[in-house]
Amino acid sequence: MQDRAYFVHQPRRIEDLYGPRPLEAYTPYRVIGTVELSQMAYENFITDLLADRAFLENAAALCRAGPPVWDCVLVRQRRGSGGVLVVPDGPFVEWAALWVPL
Repeated sequence: MQDRAYFVHQPRRIEDLYGPRPLEAYTPYRVIGTVELSQMAYENFITDLLADRAFLENAAALCRAGPPVWDCVLVRQRRGSGGVLVVPDGPFVEWAALWVPL
């Protein structure tokens, strides 16, 4: 079974990714890479998702939004649980979704 997530266009903060969503709005995704950040860097990232990030620019060429499967990078805190799935546009978050490990 393919993993699915609800992607939000240009969210400002991680809170923009919360909330109930209709099941049909969830799309299949594939993680093409993982970025692990320190606690401080991760907190900075999730409180300002629209800031310019060099680590996103490095992954942007490998990611794409759209059917049939969204290719994204997983951004997470080292030794933390959960994270954010990101489809970047250059150094910026274009699309993002919450990621919770099963």
